[in-house]
Amino acid sequence: FDNPFLTILLNGIRSGAEHAGSIELIAEDAQLDPAKQLNQVQNFIANGVDAIIVNAVDGDSTAAITRAAADAKIPLVYVNHPPAELDSGLPAGAAFVGSNETDSGTMQAQAACKLMGGKGRAVILMGPLENHAALVRTKDVEDVFAAPHCKIEVAEKQTANWNRTQAQDLVSSWLTAGVKFDAVIANNDEMAIGAVQALKTAGVDMKDVVIAGIDATPDGLAAMKAGDIDITVYQNATKQGEVAVQAAAKMASGENVEKMLWVPFELVTPDNMSTYK
Repeated sequence: FDNPFLTILLNGIRSGAEHAGSIELIAEDAQLDPAKQLNQVQNFIANGVDAIIVNAVDGDSTAAITRAAADAKIPLVYVNHPPAELDSGLPAGAAFVGSNETDSGTMQAQAACKLMGGKGRAVILMGPLENHAALVRTKDVEDVFAAPHCKIEVAEKQTANWNRTQAQDLVSSWLTAGVKFDAVIANNDEMAIGAVQALKTAGVDMKDVVIAGIDATPDGLAAMKAGDIDITVYQNATKQGEVAVQAAAKMASGENVEKMLWVPFELVTPDNMSTYK
């Protein structure tokens, strides 16, 4: 509940429930523990809920959650972080609401490549290694940077777990070690902000480094307005949350919904950031 992006997602879920008018919402925080999340889902089932929405802690550890909900014949909607079963096909009574991660990292890297003139060195700040979004966003960036029109070398890449403080510490350690780079490509805005803090502490002129994040959170947009972040990609967490509730409600009433419901990503730069405030 203390993650800025997931707070927006949760508020979207709450907004969707309030708008529906007849939904009682029970929210639990798994605190990044897959076992705890499974236990919470089992408790929901035992308490006879009509539908369950899950933002998976670990996409590779969702099989037991999916199976438990299916056995109990309770509709299950995964939101934002896709389960491993998405590749093989979700069972009846389950759906996924999110944004196509292939677009996010690709948009981010293409915009960074353009700002860098198609050359230079970049470091990548990754989300948790067990997180689908972090892996796909990183691969997208590496693929774009390896393209013929964009010969950007990845000098370093390492996880900072979506966390501002961890990103600041990591970038500080790279600077201390003498790592040279022209851009910081972060899997989310929080890590981009951490990188900015490290660079400013080291006396680096922000005009000399391209900083890119993803999510267009309020803090990310504030950093862009201050001239610290150059690129972010809007992931509409509020919409994801609202659509997840709508899908869960429809499934609970016996209606069919699409297995995958997509909310598009959008590139945000200083030129259009006012649209996203």
